Amino acid sequence: MVIKDYISKDYPAFNSSDRIEDANEIAKDFGYSHVFVKKKGIYQGALSQSFLEESPEGSLSTLEVHFEKFAILDDGNLLDSIKLFHTFSTNVIPVISRMEKYMGYLSCDDIFNEFSKYPLFSENGAIMIVQTSGKHYSFTEICKIVESNNAKIYGCYISSMGEDFMQITLKISNENLSSIDETFERYGYSVVHKYYDDEKEELLKDRFGFFQKYLEF
Repeated sequence: MVIKDYISKDYPAFNSSDRIEDANEIAKDFGYSHVFVKKKGIYQGALSQSFLEESPEGSLSTLEVHFEKFAILDDGNLLDSIKLFHTFSTNVIPVISRMEKYMGYLSCDDIFNEFSKYPLFSENGAIMIVQTSGKHYSFTEICKIVESNNAKIYGCYISSMGEDFMQITLKISNENLSSIDETFERYGYSVVHKYYDDEKEELLKDRFGFFQKYLEF
């Protein structure tokens, strides 16, 4: 998941002397939210396509004060890009070397396509969110609870946290889900959300349905 293995190079970075309208047209053609500006090969910053749309004619250098300073290093990790996509409301991120040389870019679609191959997203299964105190939580214990019920873990991560609580989201196989639910509760975890058909709850619903029909006779 090293960034340098996913760099694309077909979207050009513009020289600071290039015209604003040229950069804007190419950004629209590619469908990307930002253009990247370099000077003698060194990355200078990014400008949003919507901002270029409203800018007067001239060179990109005249907009230097508006450059957004975001980029990712080519020896970084793909996971590091997620926060940048969100923080800067962008669908494309420039990749630079440690010497700040522009190397290429990452697109949002490429990253999502890569993550979609991981079992956390590709495998069918159940999603469960459990909560415990910050002092109590243990990934070792959580994995043990799931695997002791003969199920597999496809992914596990902290999805929310506060001063006195921690929520952990699990993607697990569909075996013995009711037993896993009960085991978590025995170990002091609160099951906050369940995205699967709980066999026990379905049985209770069926029995209640039969009871209603009995009362109608």
